[in-house]
Amino acid sequence: MRAQVQHWIDAGAARGQPHLLGITGPPGTGKTTLTAAIVRSFGAERVGVLPMDGFHLANAVLERLGRRARKGAPDTFDAAGFVVAVQRVAALRPGDPPVYVPDFDRALDEPVAGSHALLAGLGLIVVEGNYLGLDTAPWSRIRALLTELWYLDSSTDERLARLTARHIAGGRSAEAARVYAAEVDGANAGLVADARTNSDRVLGGEILAEFE
Repeated sequence: MRAQVQHWIDAGAARGQPHLLGITGPPGTGKTTLTAAIVRSFGAERVGVLPMDGFHLANAVLERLGRRARKGAPDTFDAAGFVVAVQRVAALRPGDPPVYVPDFDRALDEPVAGSHALLAGLGLIVVEGNYLGLDTAPWSRIRALLTELWYLDSSTDERLARLTARHIAGGRSAEAARVYAAEVDGANAGLVADARTNSDRVLGGEILAEFE
């Protein structure tokens, strides 16, 4: 896999049009960890990141919509905005201005605008998020823009342990964290798993070793 990623980086940089690698999978499988490992391995000057989580709706908006308790579900994102961002980076050519995209700050529990500057000079842009393989619009427009889509998987127990720890770190009680991981994240995980066949490769956590 490392050799394939290296090829995409070299080819994308040579043509001035980055390849787009999608990394998807249920919540808690380690998508962000794998993305960060790829960036560290090849360098931020060659690999950019477009995180779906940056397109979370703000908590105040979710409160108004009555969806704060289901944060992380497909309708709690600016899905159309995310699709447009993927389309823009897929269309990058030499001389184009940067495409600035948001990221998600777990400490703030909010998206932060303009966190990543994506340029045509990058060889690869990793597009990372739960819903890249969904068949429902507007998510369904993403797959055709990606060079390849990887599905990262792990055991249910491992995912729940990671998610529970994440929610505790975010301020929930241990019991509330366990419930949220099992019920809210669990429902979202089911949607992602249903779209697994839309991915090119299904990978386990051992893929990390190739980029460390």
